[in-house]
Amino acid sequence: MKVRWLPALLVLLIVAVTVRLGFWQRDRAHQKEALQAHITQFEQAPVRHLGAQPFTLQEIEFHRVRATGQFMPDKVVYLDNRPYRDQPGFYVVMPFRLTQGGDVLVNRGWLPRNASERTTIAPYLTPSGEIEIEGIARADASRAFELGQGGSAAHQLIRQNLDVSAYASETGLPLQPFVIQQSSDTHDGLVRDWPAPNTGVERNYGYMFQWWGIAFAAIVLGLYAARRSAKKPPAPHV
Repeated sequence: MKVRWLPALLVLLIVAVTVRLGFWQRDRAHQKEALQAHITQFEQAPVRHLGAQPFTLQEIEFHRVRATGQFMPDKVVYLDNRPYRDQPGFYVVMPFRLTQGGDVLVNRGWLPRNASERTTIAPYLTPSGEIEIEGIARADASRAFELGQGGSAAHQLIRQNLDVSAYASETGLPLQPFVIQQSSDTHDGLVRDWPAPNTGVERNYGYMFQWWGIAFAAIVLGLYAARRSAKKPPAPHV
């Protein structure tokens, strides 16, 4: 059987690339499974108390935390396009001045959006004076799709996203490099029915099987094409 080297090399290249991509997606799935195990472990771990000492995001993310201090309502930011049970609304993100020094951003909860006037903020309560809050340390206050800078420009009350370091530079506040996703009830009228962290491991396994399916299809089609080519009678010599 005469082998056509160029098509054969093309098939081998496709198989090699798609098999490698399948293994890459498998490795990503394993990494996310390990992260999910850490999240579950941190949920059962003792609460970590926040003070003046800064934490790194790597050592505090997904841990339960407790903080004592007072909210800074004059620097509140409302994150737009955060639906809850198919109802549009905002996340209320507010700096919290720690009693022992320093500040931390707190995602206080969800607030419904006015149906007729999207920039109208519904009333809610902000505790005055020193209080204690609990929550989960997260890298940010959630992220929504954003074209360009969108609503994240400085000095806007309503924004699409909020970067912790950029907001620290904007306000001059000595912020911890994470956001507390508040879980404790402060009787403020905000909804704190937070979605469970989703690492998307099922999607990675789905991509893995897709890539390996493409590799298998390339092998089958390559063998089929080679078999048809071998069955063709040789061209008659003139």
